Amino acid sequence: MPSLHHVQVAIPEDGEEEARRFYGDALGLTEQAKPEAMRATGGVWFEEGLHLGVERPFTPAGKAHPGFVVDDLDAAAERVAAAGGEVTWDARWPGVRRFHTVDPFGNRVELLAGSP
Repeated sequence: MPSLHHVQVAIPEDGEEEARRFYGDALGLTEQAKPEAMRATGGVWFEEGLHLGVERPFTPAGKAHPGFVVDDLDAAAERVAAAGGEVTWDARWPGVRRFHTVDPFGNRVELLAGSP
């Protein structure tokens, strides 16, 4: 049976440092070294299965998005807000606490509570 290995999200050229600040600092993901042969194309990988790849021309994903389960959703929302991101709570999924935000490039990102 297949299992998900990673999700790739597009970023613009030279967006790696902003990506590290948002996904690493604000969301708490852990950067993973890209294989040497793939470094020349740019981008950033994270151990949690998120690969950010440079796309030319770049267009942000407005609907498609990664969803991350976090242990402390309120703390994650505070970190995103402190980093200048919008936090849009969404209660449409019964029994699931979650919010949406956008990364510095306009890509949608969802964060969900790991426990009620």
